[in-house]
Amino acid sequence: MTPAQLTIAAQKGDAEAFAALMEMHQSRLYRIAYAYLHNEGDALEAIQECTYRAYRKLKKLKEPSYFATWLIRILLNYCADERKRKSRFSLVTEIHEPSSWDQLADPDLAAAVSALDRDCKPIIILSYFEGFSLTEVADILEVPTGTVKSRLHRALGQLRNQLETKGDVTHER
Repeated sequence: MTPAQLTIAAQKGDAEAFAALMEMHQSRLYRIAYAYLHNEGDALEAIQECTYRAYRKLKKLKEPSYFATWLIRILLNYCADERKRKSRFSLVTEIHEPSSWDQLADPDLAAAVSALDRDCKPIIILSYFEGFSLTEVADILEVPTGTVKSRLHRALGQLRNQLETKGDVTHER
């Protein structure tokens, strides 16, 4: 079955189809949640909450082919809420384990991505680390494609500035 067919079956009450859909997206959801929350337990909790919310609201999804986009949007909203909640109640800074993209990327790049503006970071993570197109990123974040492009441009500029500063070496000619 295609993902759209699985979504239609799940909307009609097929629990196995819903489980298959969630299994299909599990690793991507984990990577995104971990990139946001920097903690394995929090990332797993985010996926669990996302699964619950998706199951509860599945019948309201109008276009079955957008299930993945809709699911990631639920996850991003939960992660943003969770970060806000934790920042209000956190008295000490957390030491976090490196995420999968932290481990694969240059440590300076991972630090630079983590330091990006709140509206730029998801665009970099979704487009460069998760491989979504700019149109898909726009759908996930529920913003116009032009906004994604301008934020991407701003994010790349921020990354360039941060990374040039890290490797700033005076060149004599």
